[in-house]
Amino acid sequence: MTVDKVVGSARDAVADIPAGASLAVGGFGLAGIPWFLIEALLDQGADDLTIVSNNCGVDGAGLGLLLEAGRISRVIASYVGENKEFGRQYLAGELTVELTPQGTLAERLRAGGSGLGAFFTPTGVGTLVAEGGLPWRYHPDGSVALASPPKEVRSFAGRDMVLEEAIVTDYALIRAAVVDRAGNCRFHAAARNFNPPAAMAGRVTLVEAEEVVEVGELAPDEIHLPGIFVQRIVALTPIQALRKDIEKRTTRPRPDATQEATR
Repeated sequence: MTVDKVVGSARDAVADIPAGASLAVGGFGLAGIPWFLIEALLDQGADDLTIVSNNCGVDGAGLGLLLEAGRISRVIASYVGENKEFGRQYLAGELTVELTPQGTLAERLRAGGSGLGAFFTPTGVGTLVAEGGLPWRYHPDGSVALASPPKEVRSFAGRDMVLEEAIVTDYALIRAAVVDRAGNCRFHAAARNFNPPAAMAGRVTLVEAEEVVEVGELAPDEIHLPGIFVQRIVALTPIQALRKDIEKRTTRPRPDATQEATR
C-alpha cells in the first residue's frame, strides 16, 4: 500500500511547529516560496523562530510577514536587500543575522540533508567570513553585541579553504509544482534553486503542491526531490496555485498605436 502524505490543510501541516523552532524555507526572492505555509504559520502563532532561507521575503509578503509580527529572532540568509523592516530590526538590535555566501548556504543545507557534518570551500577565505568579526547582532546603540567567530582554514592541493558547518533544521517549508502522494517533487524554473536543499535539511518537511498526482505519474527523470525527504503535503487549490508574485515589476510605455502605424 502506497503511503499518502497529503494532509487536510496548511493549518494542519504547521500545527505542531513550536516556539523556538528552526525552519529552512525554500524559494529565491519571491519565486517558489511557500506562500500558504508561511501564512498558516503566521496564524498559528509560533515565535522566537530561527529562519534559514536565501532571503527573508519583502515588506508585506512572504517571510516578511513573520518579521513584521516579531516572530523571528534569528535569520541565516545570503541576501536581505529587499526588506526595509529586516534592516531596521537588524540595526536596532532586535534580530540576529548570520549572512552567508549564497552558494555556501545552499551547500550547508544540502550537506545537512546528506548527513555530512561540515565541508571545506574556498568561498570566503581572506574575508571576515573566515576570519570572524561579522556583526551578527547589534546593541540598540549601534555597537556590536555578537560577532561571527573565526573558522578553521586548511590548505588542499595548495588552495586555502574554510570549514563550513552543515545546517539541519527542525522543519522545512517548501513549494513544488507537482508532487505525488508519496512526496516526490518536481519544481519549475527558479523554484528549484533553494527548495530542494531546504527540503533536505528539515527533519520534518512540509510541501505545498500546485498539483498533486498519484504515485507513478511522475517519470523518474522528472523527480527533482525524492519523497523520502517529505513528510507532509498540502494540496493547493487551482486559485492558490496561481499565486506567484514578484518583488519588482519594471515595464516601459508601449508606443502609441498611431505612431506605430506611421513608421
